[in-house]
Amino acid sequence: MTEAIAQEPVRAALVSVDFGKSDATASLEELKLLARSAGALPVVIVSARRASPDAQLFIGSGKADELAALIVAHEVELVLFDHVLSPAQQRNLERVLKVSVIDRTSLILDIFAQRAKTHEGKIQVELAQLNHLATRLVRGWTHLERQKGGIGLRGPGETQLETDRRLIGDRVKQLKLRLDKLTRQRATQRRQRQRNAAYKVSIVGYTNAGKSTLFNALAHAQSYAADQLFATLDTTSRRLYLEGAGQIVLSDTVGFIRELPHQLVEAFKATLEETAEADLLLHVVDASSPARLEQIEQVNLVLAEIGADRIPQILVYNKIDREGLSPAVAYDDCATIRRVALSAKSGLGLDRLRDALTLAASQRLPAEIATAAGPSERELRF
Repeated sequence: MTEAIAQEPVRAALVSVDFGKSDATASLEELKLLARSAGALPVVIVSARRASPDAQLFIGSGKADELAALIVAHEVELVLFDHVLSPAQQRNLERVLKVSVIDRTSLILDIFAQRAKTHEGKIQVELAQLNHLATRLVRGWTHLERQKGGIGLRGPGETQLETDRRLIGDRVKQLKLRLDKLTRQRATQRRQRQRNAAYKVSIVGYTNAGKSTLFNALAHAQSYAADQLFATLDTTSRRLYLEGAGQIVLSDTVGFIRELPHQLVEAFKATLEETAEADLLLHVVDASSPARLEQIEQVNLVLAEIGADRIPQILVYNKIDREGLSPAVAYDDCATIRRVALSAKSGLGLDRLRDALTLAASQRLPAEIATAAGPSERELRF
């Protein structure tokens, strides 16, 4: 009998540089969660302050030498940067540190690759990874620029770099064709729902805010929900009957994150179109997060990028049980519910959100409303 052997987590060093932004601490905490989500064990954390990145090593030669010593002392196998590195910086750091170096973009892409379950999700992730890899080929593989030479090898032919570019280009074309087909199928399904006049509600929010837990609680579904980043990648939709409003279509979507790689936004546009075509967005916020205001802003930035920034929102402050808060609702000047405080896990306040959904579906919320956190949303008070 063959037994599965549990894989030991990779020992990792985390590197975060404060360039004078207020969210440096929150970003480092997020990097820890990203590392664990990818299967790494953070054993070393290196923080630094700089006015700007070093052109060669990002963190400078002195800090790189300090990091190299820590890598040896703690038997680190991998270094994770909370920033985007250029191909040259990544290559220079690996030469100095003698271990693999991964930047924030590559780390998020790796987590997405682990989480993708459906055929469409896997295609989207592979397309994003290949588009990212193509940028690494520009300067990252200079040792492949030389053509093969010598007896029996002279003559015309591609360099290894050109071959790799061509192979990546061919694969990208294949994936785009498959994705286009799936996009057309999804568009057909949306048109069918429009003919049925179904009111469409999409759950959006920062990763790990509790979107899938809320979706399961509202729709009595079994979507995968876990206390980890990017637990959900594939859009799931369910019909939900509301007393007084009839049938609505509720969709659970991929979570957003600060500095979400552009390659992912591009690759997931087919999925994110579900959000852009919604009648209402339930913007789920982790009420227990000290960075919730910045997270609201980051989600709104991505919504603007996909053309969903003018869709009416209800802000859903989730996880109030962690803060000892009570369920509550907040109304605007038109007596429309704009914010709901609840706990999707315990069920506290879910009835109030259902009432808000019923009101929105029966009255159709006006599209001309502000989505950014205004002065009344600077604190979690109702």
